[in-house]
Amino acid sequence: MELSTVRYQVKGPVATITMNRPEVANAQNTALIDDLDAAFGGADADDEVRVVILAGAGKHFSSGHDLKALVGQAEADEWRRMRETPEGKFRHEKVMYFDRCVKIYNFRKPTIAAVQGSCIAAGLMLACMCDLIVAADDAVFQNPVLRMTGAGVELLVEPWELGMRKAKEFLLTGETIDAAEAWRLGLVNKVVPGAQLMEAAGELADKIALVPPTTAQVVKESINHAFDLMGKADSWKYHFMAHHWMHNTSTALTALEERKSRTSMKEVFADRDRGDLPTSGR
Repeated sequence: MELSTVRYQVKGPVATITMNRPEVANAQNTALIDDLDAAFGGADADDEVRVVILAGAGKHFSSGHDLKALVGQAEADEWRRMRETPEGKFRHEKVMYFDRCVKIYNFRKPTIAAVQGSCIAAGLMLACMCDLIVAADDAVFQNPVLRMTGAGVELLVEPWELGMRKAKEFLLTGETIDAAEAWRLGLVNKVVPGAQLMEAAGELADKIALVPPTTAQVVKESINHAFDLMGKADSWKYHFMAHHWMHNTSTALTALEERKSRTSMKEVFADRDRGDLPTSGR
């Protein structure tokens, strides 16, 4: 499978989908989101594939949505032009961010996120769509979007991943959680040395692949259904509407215009382009 921003590899029953924009810390632009969708589609269609590993090339898993593509100097694509109206912004975020992530969450085969370095905002949202998360010992998790006047990102995963009180602290302070704390809180399944990340994810995938595909699918759907009965799906839908409403308030719109003109935003882009740990992804 030839994709411009994603590497797709199959070894035995395991497909590995690797985001391949390391020069921008795997920031998610339109091309990357489209390629991820295509890669998962390929894994779904291949009956030999029983488990999918989602990874990021380079030092970081993903620094979130690509701010340069959304509000910076990058050439506008169809989806960015769509955001010029409130209606278009709603469609863009619903289709590209909300629906595409939920599609991965409901993917019929077991999925594992292999996370190293920074896993920020929409990067965290993406990782949490996977059934399991294996983290390198240098992984850090953060969602600083409230500081940027946004109501988190499109899916509010934190209450389900961290618990209510910790989710409030995490979001309201914008502070980072390291790999050890992420394991203690149950956000990740295991922590391994960075050099062993893909090996550990592969070993876990091989164990899961021993389960008959139909059995794995039924149990995954049953567990996800239990979450739905607890209100997870409805809470995500509610938050998306709240998130989108916040985007169109004068508070957020004014801050966006200020960020476009501030040197600090240029510094954020420069940090991301160097692959340094980003401070305000989304």
